[in-house]
Amino acid sequence: MKMNTTSFYAKILLFGEYGIILNSKGLSIPYKKYKGGLRFKDFKQNVSRIKSHQTIIDFIYFLKSINSFRVSFDWEKINIDLSNDLYFESDIPEKYGVGSSGALVAAFYDHYSLNKIHSTKNLNSHKLNELKYIFSDMESYFHGKSSGLDPLNSYLGLPILVNSGKKIETISIPSKNLGKNGAIFLIDTGIEGNTASMVDLFLDKMKKESYFKIIRQEFIPTTNKCVDNFLFGSKIFFFNYIKNLSKITYDNFKEMIPETYQEIWLNGINSNSYFLKLCGSGGGGYILGFTLDFIKTTKLLSEYKLHFVHSI
Repeated sequence: MKMNTTSFYAKILLFGEYGIILNSKGLSIPYKKYKGGLRFKDFKQNVSRIKSHQTIIDFIYFLKSINSFRVSFDWEKINIDLSNDLYFESDIPEKYGVGSSGALVAAFYDHYSLNKIHSTKNLNSHKLNELKYIFSDMESYFHGKSSGLDPLNSYLGLPILVNSGKKIETISIPSKNLGKNGAIFLIDTGIEGNTASMVDLFLDKMKKESYFKIIRQEFIPTTNKCVDNFLFGSKIFFFNYIKNLSKITYDNFKEMIPETYQEIWLNGINSNSYFLKLCGSGGGGYILGFTLDFIKTTKLLSEYKLHFVHSI
């Protein structure tokens, strides 16, 4: 049996990891290299599809338990589809910081919500915030705590600017405005991350007044400056701020940077050749990078798996 449903893209949070929890600015973009959608299982045994089917069963139990007043689901339709071995077919790497769970949440909401806010009809700030709250509740099953931004990005398929915790808007991303060979790129660490454990670690560190002060007075303001200058500023200012953000991250989020990648992280800062930052919660998965010369950077990091994302 075939299921005709929409596929949803992965996402990349360019800026705002951890800071969004404390109302920093954030900027998230679709990553169209990967996508996923709801499907029915065929008759052949497939371990990943069986695993996905069980994940959806557990997810549904969770949704019933939270009994959110914000959204109603078509449980009759869900039960029928479950009996036909519903699963989520996706090539989005799991535990890599690019929104595999967010895409599943977006697909589930799109297909089964009875009072759906459509992604293409008269979207305004109120509707965007309502979607974000809904997705935050839904995705908390996977991470314990979720901003809701990942599913929102997958659902809309558009770049999203978070100006504060309550002001969200879709936006266009500038291209080729910072340099001839400038690029955003990803480094594949080959290590699975764990968002829940990384977020728990961050929240535990935030209990220390000295750490809280650094995040509030250095990390968040620098994140905000990166967003502003990436969208509206000059290449000189942007790369000054992204260098500073990379250093603050290196000094204060070292547990979130895989040990084997800490040296190249520091090399980028010291050489001014490229600047690295966390992609999502860190701990593995992808590392996000920015450079004015992607060709030079690929040579410097020739031992690592780099993926081009966007011209800047």
